[in-house]
Amino acid sequence: MDNLTFRYRVLLVEGLQITHQTSQLTFIFLLIAYVLTIVSNIGILIQISAEKSLHQPMHILFCHLPVSDVIGATVLIPRLLKDLLTDPSERYITYVECVFQAFFGHLYGTTSHTILMIGLSVRLSHCKSFISNHFCDNASLFKLSCENTVINNVYGLTFTVVLLTSSLGWVLMTYLKIAMVCLKSRNKATNSKAIKTCSTHLTVYVILLISGFVPIFLHRFSEYAENRKFGSVMFHVIPPGVNPIIYGLQVKEIRQRMLKLCRNSSF
Repeated sequence: MDNLTFRYRVLLVEGLQITHQTSQLTFIFLLIAYVLTIVSNIGILIQISAEKSLHQPMHILFCHLPVSDVIGATVLIPRLLKDLLTDPSERYITYVECVFQAFFGHLYGTTSHTILMIGLSVRLSHCKSFISNHFCDNASLFKLSCENTVINNVYGLTFTVVLLTSSLGWVLMTYLKIAMVCLKSRNKATNSKAIKTCSTHLTVYVILLISGFVPIFLHRFSEYAENRKFGSVMFHVIPPGVNPIIYGLQVKEIRQRMLKLCRNSSF
């Protein structure tokens, strides 16, 4: 392997290019969002674990959502908060830390093929020490190399297209089936509840798709660097903060349990 492989063990992260006043507001917003995300998601996990009546397949299935959301928020926000308080010329990160952040960042977004995707980037030697992004992801890693990265780009874009197509296909099929059931049903209350639930789920899904896939495509266009950064930050902020409401509080048993705890704590 090229002797340039570990030439730069410490990398410089570009971070968010915002003013000092804006950085303070951004720090407060991200800190509050992170605390609420961690508390709400861990709260859902504790409730499901502690309440025996919730130990059912449907509720156990919800456990992967808060775990994934905690990972997604933690892999980015604490580091970003630190960088907001650090001078741009001092925002250093080791190459090993960068690899771990990229791995867990992609693990949150897509669990399959993560090892292969990151492995393709780690195999490259790197001859650069500047990350033109506000955090480490797969594209940031292979951009450190002066080698041919066609394989990385093709694999990344192909996987994105396949994931997007399959995801949209399953969602479309699911909502079509729900729509058919609603059309056949004459129960207005049931139909109203289904429409309300589906609309909120669809909203979160659209936000997740836009904030998740836009940064992947924009990584190939340097002129949209700041738009890419904003989109990737929202991917780690909005879904983890909204999911506990959508997937947790809308479940009757969990909602009742949370309301009971709130009433008890008020006395």
